[in-house]
Amino acid sequence: MEKRNQTVLKLAQTALLAALCFVSFTFLQIKIPMPGGDATSIHIGNAFCVLAALLLGGFYGGLSGAVGMTIADIMDPVYLPGAPKTFVLKLCIGLITGIVAHRVAKINESTDKKYIFRWSVIASVAGLGFNVAADPVAGYFYKQYVLGQPQQMAEVLAKWSAAATFVNAVVSTVLVAFLYNVLRPVLLKSGLLDVRSQTKERAV
Repeated sequence: MEKRNQTVLKLAQTALLAALCFVSFTFLQIKIPMPGGDATSIHIGNAFCVLAALLLGGFYGGLSGAVGMTIADIMDPVYLPGAPKTFVLKLCIGLITGIVAHRVAKINESTDKKYIFRWSVIASVAGLGFNVAADPVAGYFYKQYVLGQPQQMAEVLAKWSAAATFVNAVVSTVLVAFLYNVLRPVLLKSGLLDVRSQTKERAV
């Protein structure tokens, strides 16, 4: 019964963080129009994907980002064609963050605040750094070979996307470092953060 309750709690937390990903991207973004009716944006949606991976583990964190951000893409005609790419990339952000935080550093087995802070930042950089490299590259091939955009247009969008993604990563890393290290002790004290399951799963 306890295990089932913890699963239900984690799914509810995943849904909440997916909603935060959706809201932060949809309503707090700065959209940058691009040629051909496309766009890129400055946003903090990825921050909640990374935060979820630190709090809930890589799989649930990645799932929250993938679901929340994909729904946000589906709701916006400009981003709708890129929704499948978004799902895969956000899931990978969460998985990579979770691997570094919970398998490599095992932050849930530590009570050292400095250690936890340092590795939460490193894990955030790993997940978001992947996105900085993968998003423009995946976007270029996706738009050219899947959506059939002209090569020149795909190149222009990839360059702008790389710049915007880098800015997003820097802002999100700072935000996550603050939020995670403030929320973690509060959630532990209230019993809303299940570190035992993450200790067992670690990468998941």
